[in-house]
Amino acid sequence: MPLLETRQVTKSFGGLTANYQVDFHVDEGEIVGLIGPNGAGKTTFFNVITGFYRPDSGKIYFEGDDITGKPPEQLCRKGIARTFQVVKTFKGMTVLENVMVGAFVRTLSTGEARRRAEEVLKFGGLYEKRDMLASGLTIADKKRLELLRALATEPKLLLLDEAMAGLTPVEVKTAIELVRKIQARGISIVLVEHVMEVVMPLSDRVMVLASGQKIAEGEPHQVAHDPVVIKAYLGERYAQRQAA
Repeated sequence: MPLLETRQVTKSFGGLTANYQVDFHVDEGEIVGLIGPNGAGKTTFFNVITGFYRPDSGKIYFEGDDITGKPPEQLCRKGIARTFQVVKTFKGMTVLENVMVGAFVRTLSTGEARRRAEEVLKFGGLYEKRDMLASGLTIADKKRLELLRALATEPKLLLLDEAMAGLTPVEVKTAIELVRKIQARGISIVLVEHVMEVVMPLSDRVMVLASGQKIAEGEPHQVAHDPVVIKAYLGERYAQRQAA
């Protein structure tokens, strides 16, 4: 049984269909890359999975339970956490306090939330900055903070929406290492990224959306050589680099 499964999920906004009959699944401990051109419906799909939008039709299952239309806070308690395409931190709070917000999903004790937050910050490399205000962090550290706040909720599934966008090559390398450390904890990850040199080697499997529809799914090397994917998204230049 997959950890997460969507069946024929469709979501429209007026006359625009953002997702159309999307079948998708994530297994335990797996990293799945979700790629596609701008406007393909990737973030909408995340929003549907995490309860920010209710699908117009179709079903979503988590650990075998029907979670279709459940609110985000309930899904977070069940073990689904996410980051956002536009970084969302509590700017007037410290780094530690930001992560404690995530920890409060599992406890009402301030002391326990602090202990959990400190543990997560040490794991993610931000412990030395725990007393800084979130507003004073670099973009890379803000993205890392948002990821660690999600990790403090103790998720079974973590959805990362362009968590590496805008980072330098060194920062991307550090972020990749953190994602692999998270996977090593047994947490499943769905990764939306536009940098193919990141998502392809990092993913166990890749799904491609275009105009709201799934056009391909499979192991990264299979998807990278799929003529439909090359035409719709990757381009001939990327295919040639892979062949070389």
